[in-house]
Amino acid sequence: MKTYFHDVAGEYVRINIPETDNDLREFMQWARTAAHRGPIALDTETTGLDIYSATYRLRTVQFGDERTAWVIHWERGGRFIEAALFVLRMAPRFLIHNAPFDWLVLDEHAEFALEILAPKTVDTKIKATLIDPREPHKGGIGTGLKPLSAHYTDPSAPDTAGDLTEVFNGLGFTKATGWANIPLDHPTYNLYAGLDVIYTARLDPILTRELARLGVRQALVDYEHEIARMCSVMMRAGIVLDSEYASTLSVTLHEEEAKYSVVAARYGVESVNSGAQVSEALLAMGEELTQRTDAGALKVDKAVLLPLADLDRDWVRIGARDPNPLADAVLRAKRAGKWVTAYADTFITNMDANGRVHPNIQTLAARTGRMSITKPALQTLPSSDFMIRRALLADPGHVMVSTDFAAVEMRVLAALANVKRMKQAINAGEDLHDFTARLVFGPNFTKAHRKLCKGIGFGKVYGGGAETIARQTGAPIAQVRSAIAAYDRAYPEIVRASKKWQREARATGLVTVSATGRRLPLDRDRMYAVVNYQSQSAARDVLGQAMLNMEEAGLLDYMKLPIHDEVLASVPAKEAQDFAREFERCMSFDLFGVPIASEAEVGGRSWGSLYMKDAKGKYLPELLIAQDEWYAENPQAAYAKAA
Repeated sequence: MKTYFHDVAGEYVRINIPETDNDLREFMQWARTAAHRGPIALDTETTGLDIYSATYRLRTVQFGDERTAWVIHWERGGRFIEAALFVLRMAPRFLIHNAPFDWLVLDEHAEFALEILAPKTVDTKIKATLIDPREPHKGGIGTGLKPLSAHYTDPSAPDTAGDLTEVFNGLGFTKATGWANIPLDHPTYNLYAGLDVIYTARLDPILTRELARLGVRQALVDYEHEIARMCSVMMRAGIVLDSEYASTLSVTLHEEEAKYSVVAARYGVESVNSGAQVSEALLAMGEELTQRTDAGALKVDKAVLLPLADLDRDWVRIGARDPNPLADAVLRAKRAGKWVTAYADTFITNMDANGRVHPNIQTLAARTGRMSITKPALQTLPSSDFMIRRALLADPGHVMVSTDFAAVEMRVLAALANVKRMKQAINAGEDLHDFTARLVFGPNFTKAHRKLCKGIGFGKVYGGGAETIARQTGAPIAQVRSAIAAYDRAYPEIVRASKKWQREARATGLVTVSATGRRLPLDRDRMYAVVNYQSQSAARDVLGQAMLNMEEAGLLDYMKLPIHDEVLASVPAKEAQDFAREFERCMSFDLFGVPIASEAEVGGRSWGSLYMKDAKGKYLPELLIAQDEWYAENPQAAYAKAA
């Protein structure tokens, strides 16, 4: 047996690496005793992050408590695998930092089902996030094991990933290739593998005490573990990829990028990614640019360019001005370049041997608890896009069903702030944005007035101010400011709720507490964001409750992704309408006297089919399957329609 010692907070801890059958028997005896004392910390070392790639390997599985760690070399096979599996089956409780990753690794490469491991797991990352969700650059502790350990247990805790990268470089490997190629018996590799479980074991009781001190309910901790487990099941299942369509889409997007780059070059912009070139050319065309980056350069990001191109956030013409051709070309060239890298090529490179992609669902990505999806970042797609979504398919014999909340942000805001007029309109079944426009502009309001009121409402929920709303709606800034004042007179409860939440936050260290007990730290210079944080956090937990309802109804195996306020599912085509009604039922309930409503749409086989509408924007369910099949055979036409 190889043994390494390391100083952790003034105490020497022991990391054991078994080499013989006797060593493994000693390990299993330790595990029996440790399991009686409390939960065992668990971790894995692998060849990287692409769990479902053909060359992926599980290298080690490590177990530990506060003073002792055992690094089991899974790659050696035989008795080493048997010993690790024995402890996985035997121990009643485990501690894991960032549990979904290890659940999926062990499910896929150790054939130890996450359905068995997840109920036995406490995720210290979830606990830490519920204490403070901010990363260090935002004023928080961070949610990684290193910063948490340095803050709570050992100021000298090593930066495992950083130090190992130096080791990789010394061995001639890169950060990307080192995890797969570092020798299994390398001392630093084994030492750090063992230290991770020791730090996890030491961290858990401290986090438990801190949660209790702050008054965070155990029910919220348990709830987040359930959401993490459900999303892990979805990640494991993956989504079928139309690889031929994705390959053609990649080529077409490259061509689109080149086409609009040529247009930009006519105005002196050699690189659409050069902010200096773009701003200089726009100024020469007579455009006014006023916003600046932290470094002092003129901003020419998407938020600035969209209004110049007369486009809203969904790339629909606003009608407020003549589109600037350079702004339009830069936007389209950059979008095509981003989409080919972030979506089309990512789909292809991350497809597994069964033709599926496994998007990574991060269940606690934002400060408010909002989820996100990476590899690829599907939640950042425009709401009107079908071109990228067309690449993802329902299972064979299935069709896609998308169930979306109806105006959930505004309904949540009405419920939280007890906005009486808004609640009356919602309960009466009125269109809320029409109702608001009537209050603000009178009975003869226009479509532009409705759009402005909708923008103000979303500004309350998402934290956008008058200038942002003006850019997004195309309305003059004076009109926007006047409309905001009228909006506040119509719904005074929102202003009162904001002041109340800010007052409460100042008394609790600039932390506002959500309706479900989630701690949401505020920034001193952005206290007004409290309405945004409260609304977004509650909307996220409304979705979480709906997901729990779905699992209880037996729908988890059909669920593919939670995206914003939508749940995407793959269901048997012949029973699609019945499934749609059940998803709607699970996503419809009462929140403080406000009905949370939802609508399910049944599409064809591709996700994109749900976004294929006629020229008037009318949804045509009876044509979807035929459209879907035609676009599958003509992907370039699909791109042309979307563009």
